Amino acid sequence: MPRDVLLAVIIGAQGLKGDVRVKLHARAPSSLTQYRTLHAKDGRCFTVTAARGTKSGEAVLTIAELRDRGAAEALRGCELFIDRARLPPTEREEYYHADLIGLRAEDAAGRTLGMVHAIHNFGAGDVIEIARPDGDTVLLPFTRETVPQVELDKGRIVVAVPEEVETGERGNVE
Repeated sequence: MPRDVLLAVIIGAQGLKGDVRVKLHARAPSSLTQYRTLHAKDGRCFTVTAARGTKSGEAVLTIAELRDRGAAEALRGCELFIDRARLPPTEREEYYHADLIGLRAEDAAGRTLGMVHAIHNFGAGDVIEIARPDGDTVLLPFTRETVPQVELDKGRIVVAVPEEVETGERGNVE
């Protein structure tokens, strides 16, 4: 099953010729031209022919399929993805968010806390969202202290559960 990795989100039009401003989820704008073809969730494909950085975390893209400002404006909010298989391997202790989604979240004793539902960044660092079996979700900082182990080969992460998440008898996590 292919896994999509979000590389950018279109946040507006730039100029009259169809360029778009994007919020980057990639390390550098140049990677978007390197991968060349990106896709939306609905299957539309976009060919990135040029990319230039603007302010931190943003870039302006030229997309071959867009010819005017109206076409660019119509894509506001469109997420641009690449198939995970097209990305380079990660370094040690480096992960693509797509690799973490769906992993079991366990405490140090091996008890299942839930499943990794999403990774967010609201500006102060990555936050991991764990969907609990009762349907509730828990947001925790995605730091080495909170998530001391990521074991992709075992399909799990180990979470050092903060006391405020624990309920019931000491040591039981609900």
